[in-house]
Formats: sequence, structure tokens, C-alpha cells
Amino acid sequence: MAAANPGIATRRRRPVARAVEGQELALIIVLAALWLILSISTDTFLTSSNLSNLLYSVAPIAIIGIGMTAVIVTGGIDVSVGSGAAVVMVVVAKAIRDSGLPLAPALALGLAVGLVLGVINGVLVAYGGIHPIIVTFGTLNLYRFLALRLFENKQVTGVPDTFSVLGGGKSGETLGVPNAWWLALVLAAVMWSYMRYWATGRHWYALGNDAAAARLAGIRVKSRTIAAYALTGLFVGLAGIVLIGSGGLVQQNAGTGLELRVIAAVVIGGTSILGGRGSVLGTLLGALLVGTVTSAITLLGWRSELTELFIGVFILVAVGVDLVRERRRRAR
Repeated sequence: MAAANPGIATRRRRPVARAVEGQELALIIVLAALWLILSISTDTFLTSSNLSNLLYSVAPIAIIGIGMTAVIVTGGIDVSVGSGAAVVMVVVAKAIRDSGLPLAPALALGLAVGLVLGVINGVLVAYGGIHPIIVTFGTLNLYRFLALRLFENKQVTGVPDTFSVLGGGKSGETLGVPNAWWLALVLAAVMWSYMRYWATGRHWYALGNDAAAARLAGIRVKSRTIAAYALTGLFVGLAGIVLIGSGGLVQQNAGTGLELRVIAAVVIGGTSILGGRGSVLGTLLGALLVGTVTSAITLLGWRSELTELFIGVFILVAVGVDLVRERRRRAR
């Protein structure tokens, strides 16, 4: 019966045993080395404008990644977040343009739309009995279709700067750092504490370790699964608002490829694709690595498709390390 105790199972895997795990420390070293190399090889990488642009571009990835960490820790995945962000962006952009919706109601609208999309995913995963990647691949296409219908085959132009406080310009910065990045740090700190110290947060680790044992231990598996996807949807709504930023226009391809960068950030950050292990701190570092690689390729004048190559290599290495670590654990 001891194996059915989620607390014991969690301690055995030690998913939250230390403030900084080995892979997180390795990422810090890699990031420091990359930043040093780029500061030497380019004249613009360490400029305030470039670093501000880097952090602003990374913020939506990090924000969604915070929720995605919980999903993947449970043993699930959500590949629909890019399409979900597109739905949020077109709905909110049209609302503030056509109805003059002020900041607070527009923010609430974006969060509500994202939450609904996340709950749909969670309910389908929890009660459908189908693997999460199949469910969310289906909703990826459904949400993209919905977004295109809402776009009405044209981009949304003339979007007001309602969210300039979260935009990429000077009005969206505090102490020279984008407010969107400050927001990501605050959310990460809250989520890190929740998953580390709260019983309901640790339940997600128990689900990833052994859902059947978690159920026997009294954990409401379905409701906790829905909660993880709902939270991710909520963060998708927030990221969509950040992506609208200072207004202007929202294009029909909004959110395309976002899901890959988010999943890359989470997996590179050390969250096990098999579930049961991971942390928000690693996700933040993974998002920074993805953003740094993208910025480096642009500054060095290399071909843009190399970004996907390097990110793909990082994902394969991270997953490979995770699988080797899992085999060693099982062999003990």
C-alpha cells in the first residue's frame, strides 16, 4: 500500500527535492556561455534594446510554458496552445477595436476565452480515454479553424494600444525590463511554490508517476487533470494578450508554431516527457535558451530555418537524457 501513497512516490522520484536540479544548473551554464560568446562575437547582443526585445519575445513562451509544465508533469501534453492563442488574439483584438473595450474587461475576456479552451481540452482528456496528444492535435485544428473563421479571411488592423503596458515598447517596461517578463517571473514564482509546497500541486506529480496509484490514494485524478489543462488555457489567454501588445494588427497566422516552442522550453528545461518530474524554473531557463538561439541566429545573419534545427537538436538531447535517466532509475 506504500506505493499508492503519492507523497512517498513523489519523494522517491524527488521531483521537487532541491531548489535547483542538475539539468537546470546545466542550462544556467549553457546560457551563460552562449551570452558570453554572443557578447564577444556581436556588438548588439548585450545592448538594452536587444535584451528587452529578447525578454519580450520569450515572455509568451514562458507564460504558456508555466501551465504546460503542469500538464506534462501529469503525463499529458497540449499541442493546441498556438491555435488557442490565435483564437484569444482575434477575439480580444476585435473587441477592443470595434467595441472600445477598456483594459480590465479586455483582459478578463482574453482570460475567459483561454480558460474555456483549456477546460474543453481537459474534459476531453479526462473523460475521453484518448491519449492527450491525439485529443489536443484534434483541438489544434478545431481552434485554428475557429480562429480563421473569426478572422474572416483578413488580418485585424487598427487594433488600439490597450495593452501597451504589456507591449514591447518603452511604455511596457519597468526598470528597463519588459513588464511581460516581470509578469512571467511572478507567475513562475507562484506556480513554483504551488507545485513544491501545496498538496494539490504535488498531486500532479503523483498523476505522472502512477495515475492508478494516485486514484487509490484518494486523489481526484479527473478533476486534477482538468485543472492542469484549464490552467494552461488561462495562461494561453494571458499570453495572447501579451502578443497583442501595443496594438497595430493581428495576422491570420498568429500563434503558428508557438506550441512547438513552448513544448521545447518545457522539455529542454528538464520536465520529463514521461511525467512525474519537472519544474517551472527549468521551463523559464528553457524558454530563455529558445529565445537566445533565435536572437543569436538573427544577429549573426544565419538562415532563419537554423533556429528550428537547433531547437530540434536541443529537444532530442533533452528527451534522450530523460529516457536514459528513467532507465537507470528503473534498473535500481
